[in-house]
Formats: sequence, C-alpha cells, structure tokens
Amino acid sequence: MKSSPTSQLKDGVQCEVVGGTHKGKNGTVRDINTSKTGHVTITVVQPNGERFKTLAKNVILQK
Repeated sequence: MKSSPTSQLKDGVQCEVVGGTHKGKNGTVRDINTSKTGHVTITVVQPNGERFKTLAKNVILQK
C-alpha cells in the first residue's frame, strides 16, 4: 500500500481510500488534523455529501 506524502495533502484535493474501513470510497479532502499520537487524520467528503474520517496513510491523492 502506498502512503501519500503529507506535504502534498491539502484541502480540496481529490483522493481515493485504499485501506481501512472506507476502502474503495473517494472524495475531497477536508479538515486535516494531527492527533496526539502523531497520526494524520482527514475528513473526506464524498460527491453525495456524505463525510467520513480516515487516516491519511490510507488514501492516495488523485490528479
């Protein structure tokens, strides 16, 4: 599994989830946070308006 560099991760970028509970879903990155333990979490907004949170290591960025 590829992990995306967090330097390219920013609000409004399209992404696809390739691991974890939401595997296979895609959408727009919103609300990037770093947890107390150092893991980067993001909120992904799907085209239908549904939102979910996932770890940044579980997504790949789309062009």
